[in-house]
Amino acid sequence: MTDPAAIRIEDFPLRTTDKLRYADTDRQGHVNNAVFATFLETGRVELLYGGALMEQGAAFVIARLELDFLSEVNWPGSVEIGTAVKQVGRSSFQLLQTVFQDGKQVAKATTVIVQMNEETRKSHPLSDKARKRLEELVRPALST
Repeated sequence: MTDPAAIRIEDFPLRTTDKLRYADTDRQGHVNNAVFATFLETGRVELLYGGALMEQGAAFVIARLELDFLSEVNWPGSVEIGTAVKQVGRSSFQLLQTVFQDGKQVAKATTVIVQMNEETRKSHPLSDKARKRLEELVRPALST
């Protein structure tokens, strides 16, 4: 297991940021836990839709999301989201993501994404091009 204090945003092949909004806060004054899923979405959407992974007639769906809250996030400011691939399957893959605020790891997640055929609503094999791109982003050392 990797020590959370040793993980840095620079360890991730894909990195992006989200600006925190006042509306993201809850009555305790920190960013609401539901917003963390939005941070993860920001990181994965850049890969899924900006990385030329999807095929005509197919779509990506989340089959599983495991999210660990490690620390509070406070407004104002921003967060950085690091994204890496943990594993690539026939029609699915696992993402490792970490959210940082001020260089500190505040959340981590593992997400299983499945490519499905939009007509049959069944799993659809990843193309060779998509598989190659995903395999370039595998970072086994980040596994939690």
